[in-house]
Amino acid sequence: MPIVLANLAGVFVSITLIGFVLPGPSVFTEKMVLIDAVAAPVYAAVAVLIGVWWGTARGLGALGWALEPETVPTEEQQAAAAAVPRRLVRMQALLWFGGVVVLTLLAGVADPGLIPKVAFGITFSAIVVCASTYLIIEFALRPVTSRVLSARSSRARSGIGVFGRSLLMWLVGSGLPVAGLMVVAVVALTTDDVSITRLAVCVLSLGGAALVIGFLLMTQTLAATVAPISGVRRAMREVERGEFDLTLAVYDGTELGELQSGFNNMVGGLREREEIRDLFGRHVGREVANAALAGKPVLGGAEVEAAALFIDIVGSTTMAATLTAPEMVAILNRFFDVVVDEVEKHGGLLNKFEGDAALAVFGTPAQLSDAAGAALACGRAIRARLDTAGTEFEAAIGIAEGRVVAGNVGARQRYEFTVIGDAVNEAARLCELAKQDSLLLTSAKTVTAAAATEAGHWQLGESVTLRGRLTPTRLARPVQRASTASS
Repeated sequence: MPIVLANLAGVFVSITLIGFVLPGPSVFTEKMVLIDAVAAPVYAAVAVLIGVWWGTARGLGALGWALEPETVPTEEQQAAAAAVPRRLVRMQALLWFGGVVVLTLLAGVADPGLIPKVAFGITFSAIVVCASTYLIIEFALRPVTSRVLSARSSRARSGIGVFGRSLLMWLVGSGLPVAGLMVVAVVALTTDDVSITRLAVCVLSLGGAALVIGFLLMTQTLAATVAPISGVRRAMREVERGEFDLTLAVYDGTELGELQSGFNNMVGGLREREEIRDLFGRHVGREVANAALAGKPVLGGAEVEAAALFIDIVGSTTMAATLTAPEMVAILNRFFDVVVDEVEKHGGLLNKFEGDAALAVFGTPAQLSDAAGAALACGRAIRARLDTAGTEFEAAIGIAEGRVVAGNVGARQRYEFTVIGDAVNEAARLCELAKQDSLLLTSAKTVTAAAATEAGHWQLGESVTLRGRLTPTRLARPVQRASTASS
């Protein structure tokens, strides 16, 4: 319907130019009656009908697949769909310039002086209508163009480009009316048939056409240019807010379509990078992953003050022998869900999963002002959650603080972040002893290193020599294990 209206508007402009604006013999004479009343209206009506039938048939033939939302167009269908705007414009141009030939010849037979007037008036409207129709068709076929470009393996440009589109619209909206004014001026200078009144009417009419048609065409052109850019700009704001699960519809066949496609590729890369970062963080810990991504990791480590928390399920060997593998895995997942949650809440790093045991460190790689206090609070919180959850297993926890070496251990092609030192060994031995004791043990040294707010939750006990160690370790236990909670 917009295309039909554009053509009817073109017919009206032609009548106005030929009948009332352009200088030359009048078309409202007895010799022109048959042409004015019969030939011109009949040709216009036939041309509109042929255009509607031909355009609909060609359009449906090339775009029939688009009626099925799930259909992926073949290469032939893609090429045919991309050619629809050009083919429809060529069809319109053929009908319009057929009118130029037929009506100009008929007018020339009646009065040879009408030939330039009729030819220019119809040609002017033909060029304007064809140019505006191209933009209308491009806009209407954006959903189809999006599907075609999405199905293509290459994003090579298929349209005339932004520069070509803008230049075409300038030529039609401004260049053509100005050229018409120049032609009228030449006619006025070379003949005495153009009166000042007629010249003024021509200047005002063609000048007004340049303003109105130029404005309309440039508005269409700018809208077609700005829309993809605005879409990319809005999507970039979403990306800035951390939203990577979005995809722009690529519906422009010019450089702007390449911009949309490039944005999608960029967001796809960012999305994949975030997925890798998330997966990396789940495997090695968020702090380790962030440190690795922030700088180039190297083999080796540094000595730091940190606290280690070792936790192990009591009687796991018997459980493994009496439970099926899926049941055992389900128990471990529930167990580690509590452990990981509390370790992260207290600023620690779950460094290793060792079957039914786990090692968490506090104070490295992310520094903590009170690593010992964070580890002790985490141990009490885990113990409280396991006690209140009614789990079918028990877990023992050992916590120790001291100097450790933290860094990347392994080979250049494969290494991992780990913590080595006496505090780690002591935490493992305390966990082993806790299985026969209160299920949560630490050393007096660790309690002393913690801030007073956390140290107040612990009471010192006897001294024991842990397995594999040479010096005694004074034990410490929570003051009231049944009511402990994270401070």
